[in-house]
Amino acid sequence: MGKECQPEKEPLFLDHLKKVDPGKAAIVDLSLSAPIELNYGQLENLANRTAQGLIEKGIKPGEFVAYMMPNSWEFVVVTLAIWKIGAAACPILPTLRDREVSFIMEKSRSKMLIVPKEFNHYQYKAMADRIKLNLIDLESIVVIKSRDPFDIEHCLGGLAQNEPDLEEVNGRSPTTLTDAQLLFTSGTTGEPKGVIHTHGTLSYAVHAHTKTLGLTGRDAIWVPSPLAHQTGFLYGMIVALSLGAKQVLEAKWDVETARRAIEDYGSTFVQAATPFLADISREPNPPIGLKIFVATGASVPRRLAHDATSALGCKVVGGWGSTETCLVSVGSPFSNDEKEWGTDGQVIEGMEMKITDNEGNEVTPGREGMYRVKTPATFTTYLGHHDWYGDVIDENGFFITGDLATIDKDGYLSITGRVKDIINRGGEKIPVVDIENILYMHENIKDVAIVGMPDERLGERICAYVSLKVPQAFSLEDLTSFLESRNTAKIYWPEHLELIDELPRTVTGKVQKYILRQMIADKLQIKS
Repeated sequence: MGKECQPEKEPLFLDHLKKVDPGKAAIVDLSLSAPIELNYGQLENLANRTAQGLIEKGIKPGEFVAYMMPNSWEFVVVTLAIWKIGAAACPILPTLRDREVSFIMEKSRSKMLIVPKEFNHYQYKAMADRIKLNLIDLESIVVIKSRDPFDIEHCLGGLAQNEPDLEEVNGRSPTTLTDAQLLFTSGTTGEPKGVIHTHGTLSYAVHAHTKTLGLTGRDAIWVPSPLAHQTGFLYGMIVALSLGAKQVLEAKWDVETARRAIEDYGSTFVQAATPFLADISREPNPPIGLKIFVATGASVPRRLAHDATSALGCKVVGGWGSTETCLVSVGSPFSNDEKEWGTDGQVIEGMEMKITDNEGNEVTPGREGMYRVKTPATFTTYLGHHDWYGDVIDENGFFITGDLATIDKDGYLSITGRVKDIINRGGEKIPVVDIENILYMHENIKDVAIVGMPDERLGERICAYVSLKVPQAFSLEDLTSFLESRNTAKIYWPEHLELIDELPRTVTGKVQKYILRQMIADKLQIKS
């Protein structure tokens, strides 16, 4: 479903920046007690100086440059500098540690690693020194100590040179086919995969997104999602840069910092995961000022989306995307149809999506099946494993997402689960997402995840992990009675309840169900 993919030649991010008024606000960094603010002229100057520093460190076009830092002005400057010299960005989540960082550094063969000296009480220089011993390609570690962008001598760990050679920098400018980004997937089911995007694929994704949502340079983009993940990187930082808009960066999640971003600095747009939406909308005095909240990265409980729309006074819409394909569907902020927040939206113009059976045949509207997408924003390969790329791109060029979904007669997408998350209870397939959405309506439930637990007779039974809004007595009978009151078929009722303080999630908000499945399997093994 959707128009046939026809790539357009969109201006690259660096070309957009040349047209922005240098005096216009570019960055508000809220990572320190006193905000750091940069305009576009200052951002361009810092990026050029840092690009020169990369050249002098021996970074060549086409190489991956690794950097590990929180949402900050430094992250934006380093990304632009890498691109200016034709190299590719390899951002690493600051929550990762020795093992994961070593893996990414080894695979990317980056000659450089840029880190803060310390962030969130963790010493990054010490970690970098430890892993360097086993990385034959790593030549230099740049440690950021001074956070002052106007500290010429110590800025960006001394990487930002005083006088850039603009002729040399500009001579390395990338094209649409130049690799721009290397991001590693979370690796929840196996070895993390290195996803490679070009300037062309990312430019297309951003242009299609901003056009669909009607975003302009007059908007201010709030970025609480990690910049080292596609949600923050592309739909926060790059959206802002491509529009010539202001971006407001939040490094450590805090509701009051979010309030400053929205109310004090005029943020109008954000794309982020469910926990961010839940936290600000459930405040007794929710921050007001946002116009659009695109909730992605995890299934959004329909009750939460409905309540948040009222609490925040903004449009809350759903959407679906992946590291490999970028965003493919999104709800419209210009419609009052409940489907805009009650589904994962409609296909973005220029992209395609369809639901198929296991053999790849497209099914009728409303029927559940395998979700496949096709877009000019699709990644080009997995680093070092082009065979994996062939496994997920079908003969018609569609990316096999691994999600189960439906598309209704009006073209609205609803993700119903993951292929690997299916609970098969004695041959009966359990509609996991539907049950979770019903349980989210319970007045005492804050969070819920349904997973399969091993059973000798049925293969699997249904286990509910529940986080409560307020600690209190809560039983399986409370859960099933509620489902009965909602006329839910008994075969879909959970047969076991586990109370948990917080569900394990990735940094982008996805519930790590594999952890929950292992937890209940281990518990049952102990009991047996």
